[in-house]
Amino acid sequence: MRTIQMTLDDDLVKAVDRVAKRLRTSRSAFTRKALREALARYKLEQMERKHRQGYQRHPVAADEFSVWETEQAWADE
Repeated sequence: MRTIQMTLDDDLVKAVDRVAKRLRTSRSAFTRKALREALARYKLEQMERKHRQGYQRHPVAADEFSVWETEQAWADE
């Protein structure tokens, strides 16, 4: 683990400290978790963007999934 220096607004530090205290964790642990969640969210957004771009380049054909319609099993049938 590395120690780094960051510049944050005073109100942000106060808010983090307040929440970290309520969660009974440290400022560093709270920040690590927040950064991990932000990175995971970013990765998901990038994957969704690539997925959208793929379908824009290669749209679904009208009958592309119709072969599977007979395989559907509905609970009420």
